[in-house]
Amino acid sequence: MPKTPSNKLFNLINSLSGSEKRYFKLFANKNQTGKYSKYTLLFDAIDAQEISDDEALRKVIYPNQEIQSRKFSELKNYLYELVLKSLKGFDEKTSIEYKLKGMLLNIKVLFKRSRFEDCIEMMQKAKKLVVKYEAFEHNLELLAWEKKIAYTKIDVNFMDKELDRIQTEEKICLSQLTQLSIYRNIFFKVLIRSKQDALLRSQEKVNEMHELVRNPIMDDINKANSHRARIVFYRTKSIYYYAILNYENFHVYGEKLLEEMERYPHMLKEDVSKYISALSNFTYSCTLLNKYDNVDKCLDKFQNIKTLTHDDELKIHRQYYQNKFNVCIKKGNFEEGFKAMKKHLNEVEKFNQDAFERNSFYLSYFYIYFGSGDYNKALESLNQLLNLPKTTERKDIQSLARILNLIIHFEIGNTLLLESLLRSTYRFLSKRNRLYGFEKSVLTFIQKSERLRSAKEMRKAFIELKKEFENLSQNPSDNVMLKYFNFIAWLDSKIENKTFAEAVKSHYLKNLPKD
Repeated sequence: MPKTPSNKLFNLINSLSGSEKRYFKLFANKNQTGKYSKYTLLFDAIDAQEISDDEALRKVIYPNQEIQSRKFSELKNYLYELVLKSLKGFDEKTSIEYKLKGMLLNIKVLFKRSRFEDCIEMMQKAKKLVVKYEAFEHNLELLAWEKKIAYTKIDVNFMDKELDRIQTEEKICLSQLTQLSIYRNIFFKVLIRSKQDALLRSQEKVNEMHELVRNPIMDDINKANSHRARIVFYRTKSIYYYAILNYENFHVYGEKLLEEMERYPHMLKEDVSKYISALSNFTYSCTLLNKYDNVDKCLDKFQNIKTLTHDDELKIHRQYYQNKFNVCIKKGNFEEGFKAMKKHLNEVEKFNQDAFERNSFYLSYFYIYFGSGDYNKALESLNQLLNLPKTTERKDIQSLARILNLIIHFEIGNTLLLESLLRSTYRFLSKRNRLYGFEKSVLTFIQKSERLRSAKEMRKAFIELKKEFENLSQNPSDNVMLKYFNFIAWLDSKIENKTFAEAVKSHYLKNLPKD
C-alpha cells in the first residue's frame, strides 16, 4: 500500500465535526471485526493531538514493541480510507444530494434485473425530492429513465401519452440549468474582481464592474426562473453594489438575499455555508449604515445557526467575530473589542490553523490594539499583514496597510524610519497606480511633519490635513479609504488632545440615526 503522509490523515480527522466523529466510531465498530480496535485507537490518538506527531502515535499503537514503519503506514492508509467510507455513509444519511444519487443507482440496479415497476416506484419517490430541492440535473436523469423504461417495456401507450410532457419538462430543466450557469458565470466574474479590489476607487474600475453585470438577465429578479437562480442573482447584486460603494443597495439586496434563503429552510439544511456568508454581509451593511439594532439581531442569529460541518463552525466563528470587531471599532468601544479579541483568540485554538485564515483578521487586530493605545502590538499585527505573500486579493488593503504603517511609526516617534518608509510607500503606490488624493495628502503631511518643531505648528498641520480629508470625502475614490480607518477621528484626537477611542466614540454618537 502507498504511504499516507502524516498530515493528510491528521488534517482529515481534525476537519470532522463532532457528529461526524461519532458516526465514524459507530461505523468502524459495525464494519470491522478483529482489527477495528486498532483503527479506532489510532483515530482517537490523532484526534487528541494538537499537532501531528507520528512518534507519539507509534507508541500508542505499538507500546513496548519495535516500531514497524511499513505496518504503521499501512494502518494509517487503511484508516484514511475507512474515514472516507464513513463520511460517505454519513452524507448519504444527511444529504439529499447523496440520497438522490443513491436512488438513481438503485433504479439502475433494478432496471438491470427487469424490476420495472420497482424502478417506477423509486422514480416517483425521487421525483418528489427533485422538485422540492430543485435538483434539475437529477430531474433530467429521471426523465431519461422514464423514456428508457417505456422503450424497454415497449409501452407504446405510455410513450404516446407522456412523451410531450417529458419533452416539456426536459426543456424547462435545461432552461433552468442554462440560466443558472449564466448567473453563476456573472457572479464569479464579479466575485473575482471584488476580491482583487473590494472597493473600487477609479471610474475605470467601476465601469469594468458595471460591464460585468450589464446583462439583461440581471435587470429584473422576475427573470430568474428558480430559487437557486434568485439566490445567485441577489448574491451578485449585493457584491456588486458593495464594490461600487453603494451601501444602501448593498444593504437592500443583502436583506432580500436573506429573505429568499429563509423562505426555503429545507434548502439551508443541505448547505448552510452560503447563508453564513449572506448573514455576514448583511450584518456588515447594517454596521456601515449605523443600523446597530439590526447588527445585534444578526450577531444573535449567528449563534443559532445549526452547523452541518466543522468548516461551518469555523466560518461562523470567523464571520461572527469579524462583524463583532467591526461594530466595536465603529462605536469606538475598544475595551469591548479587546475582550472579544481575547475570547476569539482562545476559541481559535480548536480549529485547524491552516484553515483558519488568520490573515483576514490582521487589520481588525491592528485597529483594536491601536484604539487601545497598544502601538507595539498594533505594529506587530500590521507587519503580519504587510508580510503576507503576494496575492491578487485585496490590493486596497495592502495599500491601506502601508499608509497605516506611516501613521503608527509617526505615533511611536520613529522619525529615523519615516524617511525610508515614505520612499518605499511612494514607490509601492506609484507602481500600482494607487496614488489618489488621500494617499498624496498623507505622504505630504508625514514629510512636512519632520520639519515642524512646536506643538502649535503641529496642531495647525493636523487642522489643515483634516480640512483636506473633509474635502476629499466628497470624492468616492478617496472617501472609501476614510471609511476603512477613521482618519478624521485620529486627527480630532490630535487637535482636541483626546484619545483616539474618545474621538471615535464622539463620531459614533454624532452619526447615530435621529429619532
